[in-house]
Order: sequence, then C-alpha cells, then structure tokens
Amino acid sequence: MKYLFSSLLLISSLASQSLYADSHFSLTSPDIADGQALKSEQVFKGFGCDGGNTSPALQWQNEPKSTKSFAVTVYDPDAPTGSGWWHWLIYNIPANTHALEKDAGDLKEGHAPEGSVQNTTDFGSKGFGGACPPKGSEAHHYHFKVYALDTEKIELPKNATAAMLGFNLNAHKLAEAEIIATYQR
Repeated sequence: MKYLFSSLLLISSLASQSLYADSHFSLTSPDIADGQALKSEQVFKGFGCDGGNTSPALQWQNEPKSTKSFAVTVYDPDAPTGSGWWHWLIYNIPANTHALEKDAGDLKEGHAPEGSVQNTTDFGSKGFGGACPPKGSEAHHYHFKVYALDTEKIELPKNATAAMLGFNLNAHKLAEAEIIATYQR
C-alpha cells in the first residue's frame, strides 16, 4: 500500500508538471534563439558596429488570464557601464496582441502595435538599438523579455528612464518569459 501511494503521488506530480509546462507563459522567435548568437540583422548600426539594427519578430503565448497589457524589453547586463545597457523598451502593448513584427522597433516603419510606447534606450533614442559590445570583449547576453501586466497602461513622462519603466513593470508583473541570445565581436 505504501508503494501504491508513493506511485500515485509521483504520477500526480508528473501530470501536474506536464500540465504546467503546456500552459507556461513563453516567448519564441523565428529570428533569435535562446543561447544562440544574434545575426548581423540584430546588430546596431553605429558606435563602430555595422549591422541591420532590426528588431526580431517575437511571439508569446499562455499569459495569465488576468493580463491587461504586455511590455517587451531587451537588456544587456554585460555592458561595461556598471548598470548594463537597455536596447529596447516597448510597453502598453494591448492584451489581445501576442506578437511583435520583425522591425517593430523602427519607429519610422510603424510596425509596432497601435497604442504601444517605445521608451528611450541607452543609445539615447527611442526604438530598437541592436547589439554592439566593445570589440574583443567576451560574448554579451541579450535578455529579450516579455512581461504580462495587470494594468492596461503605464503612464510615464516622455523623458522617463529605463529604471523608472523597470520599476513599473516589476510593480505590475503577472508573469515574464525570455530568450537570452548572445553576441560578440
């Protein structure tokens, strides 16, 4: 009887883990992959780099049912600044949106979801700024992260810092998912 109870407990545990795995909030992309190097397309054009500066297409699924909006950030914690480097900050993405088109980070192209806001990056401009680590440094890690939020809108001043947005994202976060890509030159 003791073994039967242990077996049932194990089966129940495995089944619930399987159900959780199937409904886990996740982020995918046809353009980038977890643990893989970014392509030239996602490299910055400027600061000594000559890439395409194109944000990748991103898709997410299985967000919490109470999600009211999304935000996407790209952050490099390896930048030699003492505080990392923010490459992309887009928020107030409507809850019925589950993807960003390739190049949604180019403000001139207009591919970002209606109503979304793109904050100023550490390059000093709004929109996507690709990878551009110092020449000869070890591979940097680029955290492409989507947040499911409990609010429809985050209201920030036009000159809000990435830290101010990050504070608000963490205050309203229901779930997050990420892809960590690398780049070295």
